[in-house]
Amino acid sequence: MNGVRVAWLLIASLAGHAQAADLAPEFWDRPRSAQAVMAQPQIRQAVAVLQSRSDARLLIVHGTRQEAQLQAEELRAWLVALAVENTRLQLRSDPAAAMIRLEIAD
Repeated sequence: MNGVRVAWLLIASLAGHAQAADLAPEFWDRPRSAQAVMAQPQIRQAVAVLQSRSDARLLIVHGTRQEAQLQAEELRAWLVALAVENTRLQLRSDPAAAMIRLEIAD
């Protein structure tokens, strides 16, 4: 996909290892549908990891700007519509976040 950079990182945390990926800003430049959301490699991989680990949750990390919060809420709504349990999704504001970041956490 044009302009999409997949950047999976392993981040050591107290609870183990968390996986994280940033969504490219270009994702928000085009209309979204269920198919478009799941076509994003970062989202598809995060959902696959989440489904494979019953104790994990998906953090949707966003910046403090209103636009970033709205994007995070929209992404959560799409994931719930695609049958991801709302209780396993969490929004988290991070002033340092330049784009939406997905993190798998225990």
